[in-house]
Amino acid sequence: MTSKLYHEIRDPIHVFITVDSAERDVLDSRPVQRLRHIHQLAMGYLVYPGATHKRFEHALGVMELGSRVYDIITRPDLAHDRVRRTLPEMANEDQRRYWRRVLRMAALCHDIGHLPFSHAAEHELLPTGWTHETITKELVLSDEMRQLWQSVRPPLIPEDIVKLAVGPSKLAETTFSDWEAVLSEIVVGDAFGVDRMDYLLRDSVHAGVQYGKFDHDRLINTLRIVPESDEVDQPRLGVEGGGLHSAEALLLARYSMFSQVYLHPVRRAYDLHLKEFLREWLPQAHFPEEPQEFLKISDIEVLAGIRQKATEGLESASRIARRQHFKVAYERHTQDLQLNPEPGTAISRALINLYGEGNVRLDNYVPRGQDCEFPVLQSDGRIASSLAVSDILQYLPTAAIDFVFVEPSIRGQAQRYVADHLQEILAQPEGGTPHADQNGAVGDSC
Repeated sequence: MTSKLYHEIRDPIHVFITVDSAERDVLDSRPVQRLRHIHQLAMGYLVYPGATHKRFEHALGVMELGSRVYDIITRPDLAHDRVRRTLPEMANEDQRRYWRRVLRMAALCHDIGHLPFSHAAEHELLPTGWTHETITKELVLSDEMRQLWQSVRPPLIPEDIVKLAVGPSKLAETTFSDWEAVLSEIVVGDAFGVDRMDYLLRDSVHAGVQYGKFDHDRLINTLRIVPESDEVDQPRLGVEGGGLHSAEALLLARYSMFSQVYLHPVRRAYDLHLKEFLREWLPQAHFPEEPQEFLKISDIEVLAGIRQKATEGLESASRIARRQHFKVAYERHTQDLQLNPEPGTAISRALINLYGEGNVRLDNYVPRGQDCEFPVLQSDGRIASSLAVSDILQYLPTAAIDFVFVEPSIRGQAQRYVADHLQEILAQPEGGTPHADQNGAVGDSC
């Protein structure tokens, strides 16, 4: 009995996702299957109960959307004349088939290096210079995965998969051809990366909000490989003028999802407690970079550790298990920046001086990948920058945060202190503390 050539997978976002038998072997590999146990939104489910979805289904969605984009932008009848000259791969049917498979596998594997609970603890709990993209590269090039790439027909070059899965910005030492650079934009590009498209649509559904929705079908149908400008032949992933509104909607959706979901203060507070727990729980105070050891750790092991350590009285574990997270004492406002460029830092120092370091946490963050500039192919054939033709994108704000959290029992007192002495604190770059009397009550300076 022969094996089934194609397999359909039900998906709440894209309805059906189809893989063939060779791709299913990759899907069944340990690195990809581990994503079934990595929460897409870290501990966001403690704020949005429906947000229990995992990186696994996101990876499938990115592969599906990547295929759709590839099939549109490589259509010979849609190719820009100047692009045909700079990208000879578009005219070669064998090349197009090969790179379509590479792109699908890169999309499927682009997240296999994620730590438990995704981004929550990445920067502090990996060795210096390592990111989840570094681990993704190591896993794609591992002996285990190389055997799978070799078994595909035609065989896939694992270094090609790494390029598309990680992108030029994370592989500074690697040379990309124009073709490879454009294809990597499909997966991880700042403007139209299908990684971004899928997580906005998927996270919006599971969190139960509307912010992340946009007309992705219209956007995909209007994507094109175009020269960077009328003067520069460098190929870029751009959009026809008719798709500009959909592109604007994508970037507005990203801003809204960061503002309302990803940077929700309670979610961020749990991220802080999780990082503190992991520093105490991991044997070397950071995750292993050796691929085989890394694959042994997922959210399951971390959650079991939290549950065990909470019963033993470990504070960071108890705050997660018993939902006793730190509370917001201060949230930055635009006018505060006129007095101090880092208001959260100044206020956290002042509160630490009053209440001790163990009772105060600072959380400031600016999302990366905020570039809103991309080429737009206008109806008259000219190419313009998106920032030149879109009033919306010129003024799209950055969803940055600056929170100061405190132990719940002192929140009210801390908030009153900040309210009474805000300008005084912000005027002191080193975070000095106004006078407090011997009972700890803050008073005016003598």
